[in-house]
Amino acid sequence: MNTPAPTLTLLTLNPRHKRARADLTDVNALHKTLMKLVPNDLGPSPRAASGLLFRIENGTTPAILTQTHHQPDPTRLPRNYATHQTRSLTPTLKALRSGLTVHYRITAAPVVSLTAHATPHPVTGRTRGKLTSLTGEPAISWWQRRAAAAGLFPLTIDATPMRSHFRRSDTPGPYASLTRFDGVARITDPTALATALTHGIGRAKPYGAGLLSLTPA
Repeated sequence: MNTPAPTLTLLTLNPRHKRARADLTDVNALHKTLMKLVPNDLGPSPRAASGLLFRIENGTTPAILTQTHHQPDPTRLPRNYATHQTRSLTPTLKALRSGLTVHYRITAAPVVSLTAHATPHPVTGRTRGKLTSLTGEPAISWWQRRAAAAGLFPLTIDATPMRSHFRRSDTPGPYASLTRFDGVARITDPTALATALTHGIGRAKPYGAGLLSLTPA
């Protein structure tokens, strides 16, 4: 069965809504709220099955850009939580072609696995390095590699550290530090890019990372 084309929904939050204000300070609660947009019966990994990706957009009025494989149902959100605008990602996917120049934006979790601190998994026994968050130039280098694998060649990169949306007690290690990458890029592999747009890039997707957006340059 083919994965349906994703749907983008921009939720402009009501700053007077108690739940909306609370969600902006607790990304775990925000994730639970956004999962109300999709059906309940999605199996043992509902986020992955729903294709939910989201990004907090800071502005004069806080907003959340979400992407789902299923047609979202904003009526399941708390009453007066947000206004919404929805559109299909299909036109963007159909417009991808090699050599096209685009503006991009993604909030990502640049991390590296340090094998010097590798420890065996308590169940599988497989050795895995310690995940460590990257900032500054190492984070930019991380994005250059991931962009290349996703079919993009960045021409410009603006890296902005994002403030934490975790409560102190809920900070999930390396994923507490996110970076927003903005810039201009040239498409090198439309097929790989379509996959990246549909499924996201990198880790920490339940924490507001991985959603790649493109607009014409």
